[in-house]
Amino acid sequence: MHTALNTSLTDALGCDYPVIQTAMGWVSTAQLVTASIEAGAFGFLAAAVMSPEECEAEIKLIKSKTDKPFGVNIHAFQQGIDKIIDMCIDYDVAALSYGRGPSPKIVEKVKAAGLKCVPTIGASKHASKAVKMGADILVCQGQEGGGHTGATPTWLLLAQVIDQNLGVPVVACGGFKDGRGLAAALTFGADGIAMGTRFMMSSDSPTPDATKAEYLKSDVLKIPVSTKLDGLPQRMVLNGTLSDLEKSSKLGMLIRAMQNGMKYKSQTGMSMGQTIKTAWGMASKTDMTLGQTMMAGNAPMIIQKAMVEGKPDEGVLPSGQIAGLIDDLPSCADIVGKIVSDAEASLKRVGA
Repeated sequence: MHTALNTSLTDALGCDYPVIQTAMGWVSTAQLVTASIEAGAFGFLAAAVMSPEECEAEIKLIKSKTDKPFGVNIHAFQQGIDKIIDMCIDYDVAALSYGRGPSPKIVEKVKAAGLKCVPTIGASKHASKAVKMGADILVCQGQEGGGHTGATPTWLLLAQVIDQNLGVPVVACGGFKDGRGLAAALTFGADGIAMGTRFMMSSDSPTPDATKAEYLKSDVLKIPVSTKLDGLPQRMVLNGTLSDLEKSSKLGMLIRAMQNGMKYKSQTGMSMGQTIKTAWGMASKTDMTLGQTMMAGNAPMIIQKAMVEGKPDEGVLPSGQIAGLIDDLPSCADIVGKIVSDAEASLKRVGA
């Protein structure tokens, strides 16, 4: 293997190659995580949409199939978060990833237990704050990334963060699918890449076939960012459901959010009091408004229609723009293998 592929990221996470499989709700299950880490990447389990019991079952399943290190993604305000944190420590999970509003207590606790803290940021101003809080690795997701995303394009965000010399591995995310991208990121100064959409569009992904078929038909110019799903910028494939959401009035969105929020509340077993408390906690500890946090319950129900139930016409399709350039569904082993060989060829070509 080309020496440039041994980076501070592979050293920190114990993976074979500087490639991270990101946590995608209802996609990054034990099935996908096992396949990605066996291929040599580092995978994150999407526990942010799981109950503690579901998370434990998934962790056990991964560990029953491989002894390679992997991580768990959490949301600081999800129900049962304390149990999940203790579980990650007890099961010797290698890393914890998170996004908005991380709890300093959680970061302090998992670091003391030896887990690596891997936040995802979408703006350069959050980089130094994340490191001060305890981040061991920074995943910088640019505007091209799927799901919730920031406003700065990947390469500009990457430059802003690298230039801060924060002393931790920096990972490029948003717009990556192949070895050329990995080689470019390494040459640019990053320590690796993170990919969600490419791993979701694989034969190892649990995403229903009907939904994968819609991703294969997507156009790179028709995967816009919308705030109509949960009040926050989120990149999704433009389909009938998203088009209807874009046309919705504020009142219509509020009604829809309340209806789906009630469904999600019953699905998670949260009481109305717990739901309001969670929303208030998110609003007070992040830059989200109370209205946005109340709309957050809207997203899971609509996303699950496509990503779990296999009804893409009735749900939304969170996606990076890179989906418009992907036309196949290989295994994780084939994806990672080709990324490595193509990266080596690119590095050799430029004499790196």
